[in-house]
Amino acid sequence: MRDSSTVPVEATDDIRRLIADAGITDNVDLIARILVTGVGLGIDGTSRLDLKITSAALSEMRTAFQLFAPYSHVPKVTIFGSARTKTEDALYGQASAVAAALAERGWMVVTGAGPGIMQAAAEGAGAEQSLGVSIRLPFEEKPNAVVAANARNVAMKYFFTRKLMLVKESQGFVCVPGGFGTLDEMFELLTLQQTGKAEPTPIVLLDEPGGTFWAGLRRFIDEQLIPSGVISPDDFDRVLVTDSVEAAASEITNFWSNYDSLRWIGSRLVLRLRHAPTDAEIRALNDQFEHLLLKGRIERAEPHRHEIEDGDRLDLPRLVLTLDQWRVGSLFRLIRAVNNLESARTNR
Repeated sequence: MRDSSTVPVEATDDIRRLIADAGITDNVDLIARILVTGVGLGIDGTSRLDLKITSAALSEMRTAFQLFAPYSHVPKVTIFGSARTKTEDALYGQASAVAAALAERGWMVVTGAGPGIMQAAAEGAGAEQSLGVSIRLPFEEKPNAVVAANARNVAMKYFFTRKLMLVKESQGFVCVPGGFGTLDEMFELLTLQQTGKAEPTPIVLLDEPGGTFWAGLRRFIDEQLIPSGVISPDDFDRVLVTDSVEAAASEITNFWSNYDSLRWIGSRLVLRLRHAPTDAEIRALNDQFEHLLLKGRIERAEPHRHEIEDGDRLDLPRLVLTLDQWRVGSLFRLIRAVNNLESARTNR
């Protein structure tokens, strides 16, 4: 039997010729890897059902990438919530209001493109600043009218590809009370943050004025999850629970007031900032976050050669540190402290 881990050299050469004939010149190695994997699935004798799943997922991702590509320079927030929420519900108004507040600040709003909270958020942001990633279900066959107005929607067959696109492109998240789907999306966000599989982003749990939905979740976490040791005591600190639209919108936007991005280079973590910290501020950061460091100190740095080769945010000041990767879930605390430096400087 043929070794399923390899593709014949002749086939690999043919694939590279096919790529060249198609006029593709960028990221050739990655394109070749995708095609070689497809051939490998054939060599493996993969079942037709598994091939259909693979084909549909790849096709859906391509369509979604095309939808988002023209807006890559625009910050985005994803708003999660129940499709069953009625227009007269206070939560509907909250979702619409927070979407409008963020749209006024230049953000685009991403939703699941369905009814309920998804429609409320799209209405609040307006058609020009809304993007939708819908799921094909018997009872949710069409995207809501707002995202459909400008054809800014992609329909997915699978939840896993839909969830990827609802999370991948956004720099902030607002969760409005909902059912199994909303809670699934919220807990996946927390898991990605806790494990370091996603870059730190602000997460807001927004309730109706005086609402107790998310307070009940906090109580469950404090009384059950933390005492049992299945999560760390500070794992939920990264989340803002509020019933204030203004507080929710500010939490999303202020997270990016000084912090810009991060990049791992080997075991070293590079934080790119909008404003350079002073020597005194760096000393204060070291005093506060020494427990997160595997060795050394937080230091000012020039762009690493890998960043230079990639042209990666070269104009921004940097801090570099050797973070204990078991503490990656606490990275958001350092980012908040970096943002607070700039806030304190502005308010002097």
